[in-house]
Amino acid sequence: MRSTIMKKILATCLVASMLGLNISPVFAVQSQCAAIKDVSNDYWAKTAIEYVTSEGILSLDACSNFNPESAITRGEFVSALLKVLRNDNLDITTANKYSDLSVSDACYNDVMRSDRLGLVYGYPDGTFKPNQALLRSECVSVISHITNDVSADTSVLNKFSDRYDIPSWSENEYAKTINYGIYVNHPDANKLEPNRPLTKAECAIILAQLKNKLSCVKPQYVGEVETVLGTEHLSICKDAPNNIVKITNLRKVVTKGNVIIVAFDEKFASKCHKAGDVVNFVLPEALYTDEGSLLLPQGTKIIAEITRIVPPKKFNKNARVHLVYKTIALPDGRCYSMCGKPFTKDCTLKEGPWMTFWKLFGSTVTMGIVGAGAGTGFAFIPNPAKLGVGFAIGIPVGCSVGLITGLLTPGLHYKAKKGEQVMVLLLDDASINNK
Repeated sequence: MRSTIMKKILATCLVASMLGLNISPVFAVQSQCAAIKDVSNDYWAKTAIEYVTSEGILSLDACSNFNPESAITRGEFVSALLKVLRNDNLDITTANKYSDLSVSDACYNDVMRSDRLGLVYGYPDGTFKPNQALLRSECVSVISHITNDVSADTSVLNKFSDRYDIPSWSENEYAKTINYGIYVNHPDANKLEPNRPLTKAECAIILAQLKNKLSCVKPQYVGEVETVLGTEHLSICKDAPNNIVKITNLRKVVTKGNVIIVAFDEKFASKCHKAGDVVNFVLPEALYTDEGSLLLPQGTKIIAEITRIVPPKKFNKNARVHLVYKTIALPDGRCYSMCGKPFTKDCTLKEGPWMTFWKLFGSTVTMGIVGAGAGTGFAFIPNPAKLGVGFAIGIPVGCSVGLITGLLTPGLHYKAKKGEQVMVLLLDDASINNK
């Protein structure tokens, strides 16, 4: 009984402290603290962090850390904001106008979607600076831009000791977001700190607030509510970890763990490429679910980026090509993000055992012939009658030398013909909008 009372008192104190720092406690999610290694139970933004990670708005790194005190980049913020606004799968119809943004960038598609909607703008010099930390003032400007226009009373800023750090032209923006309750004033409740980078924890607070106040956002920035219509299947490979495809009123979602088949769009040789190179693949035929729903038409391109090439090594170790499949490009020009790797034992592309066998076989036969010829010659010169003996000795010696040489020499570079097919494992959901 005493334990229950103490829990209620602690919960009341936590809610009160959150309200005092404008941290909305309305996010009802199951605790994920055990899954987030670097967010403790008493961390000030724990509730919001659990909410945005459970909703897929912001994600953890490979070590299950959220990195709450690190600054969020402009690219990361755009991707997260699109998810809040239900527009993270919007068709890309705008051309890239930024000199520092390429199709290989993780946030490329989302920046293009942001451009289409007019969410986050670039800089006058023609750059977007996707990897630059987002300032708190930039975040306020975006939130003010997308929310319904109101004439806010700027006197609300007087309670903050650094109100004069806010440029006069943005006072209404700040007053507007404060009136809407979509802002953060941590760690000092009396400061807004407009010129400081926004941390991931602070971003979690703001995005969670915005998610729960979408009615304040202008309609043109908010996507439709999605409804799941059914579940279908994709039986490309019996060993695939998953074969589920979700069909909704807005899109088709090929879920993480599915396997698809793609083909090289042109011949490939690993010795002619390096990390960072883009490699184009194509669907050899239209992709349908088992139930008959068209997912991707024939001719759809799958764009991959080489992340690493391990060259051939001695003792017959073949080259390995590490790839990440990043973009789905439909024939009609629509592009969607994806994340996939080759569906092989080590998630790389390399020559198979048969190619290695033929390399060893060729080396063995070649040296066997050389050995036979040498043995025959050495036997014939002193005594022609021993020609057969020299031949018989030369073959096994030559073959042995050839086999050993083949085993000790470097392995093969990876090569693929145009049209050669590979299987791709999806590491995340891939979504294709309905027309």
